[in-house]
Amino acid sequence: MRVRAAVLREMGLNAPYAKSRPLHIETLELDGPGHGELLVRVLAAGLCHSDLSVIDGSRPRVMPMVLGHEAAGEVVAIGDNTEGFAVGDRVVFSFVPTCGHCAPCASGRAALCEPGAKANVAGTLLSGARRWHGGPADDLNHHLGVSAFAEMTVVSARSAVRVDRDLPSEIAALFGCAVLTGVGAVVNTAHVEPGASVAVFGLGGVGLAALLGALASGANPVVAIDVVPSKLELAKQLGATHTILANDGDPVPAIREATGGGAHFAFETVGNEKVLMQAYAATRRGGTTVTAGLPHPQKMFSVPAVSLVAEERTVKGSYMGSAVPMRDIPRYISLFRAGRLPVDRLLTHRLRLEEINAAFDRLACGEAVRQVVLFD
Repeated sequence: MRVRAAVLREMGLNAPYAKSRPLHIETLELDGPGHGELLVRVLAAGLCHSDLSVIDGSRPRVMPMVLGHEAAGEVVAIGDNTEGFAVGDRVVFSFVPTCGHCAPCASGRAALCEPGAKANVAGTLLSGARRWHGGPADDLNHHLGVSAFAEMTVVSARSAVRVDRDLPSEIAALFGCAVLTGVGAVVNTAHVEPGASVAVFGLGGVGLAALLGALASGANPVVAIDVVPSKLELAKQLGATHTILANDGDPVPAIREATGGGAHFAFETVGNEKVLMQAYAATRRGGTTVTAGLPHPQKMFSVPAVSLVAEERTVKGSYMGSAVPMRDIPRYISLFRAGRLPVDRLLTHRLRLEEINAAFDRLACGEAVRQVVLFD
């Protein structure tokens, strides 16, 4: 079938993207679903810094690629071996397909699925197949098994989670990355308990979702740190007890003062090694630093080695919120419906596919939290 999609053929083009236009809106040939796969009509797809990191080259991927990984849609056809799915189902995508059988999956760490990671690096579906074609000798790669910046997409059934039809698609999409990653970092990775002090560095979609997760977990105080005043204002409206403008000097002393000597938990969502060092410095003795950002693979960070032992400090990575998508997406949606995770407040822009390059300019300069391409 013929499908319009946003294709990235070259990483590292200079901003502004509205001028350099790294994403080309092309009409591609999309194969139907194979064994264990679904054909999904995409209804809404969110723009994430992980997409931007591929565009600017800081997160290298195989080219060319149909970009996009945070989305919701409707199943329009199914392959065999897709038990649990039917035509007409509404689904949210998970950006790590989970095989269910490897050692990480078997131990409840689906975010670290080994075949899923291998497929994502290769730019294929979980089966190893590619379903996108631009021409006879122009096979295109899948972005994280999803490729959501397209009218239709084919995914592994292991990349999809069924959700209720009455959940608005532009809200449902956010649960596939921003909410799954941010809330999961708090709930699954850090296990934040009521009364714990929390500092969140970076107030994009993931950071604000982490802030909401901390508030839902009963954390107090909750300190929000960013370089964009409007994002700090939004964090305050969402319930942050303190906000700190990070480009107005070193934020660490102010965080330590606000938390009575340092945060129990600090979350770094920027993907910057210098910010990660600030997050570590902002925690107290016995504190935990969780990083959910994705820096360039060559970047390194350092901490005083003795503090890991003498102060029992911890640094933890959190990929996809340490999530089990089949478990976590429904329970986070339940919290949203109960009013405890107002993730709809993260949605700042709705746009058409043709506007996607300019939208990445907004994301790059901090003017947007979550922008969603609408297809319906």
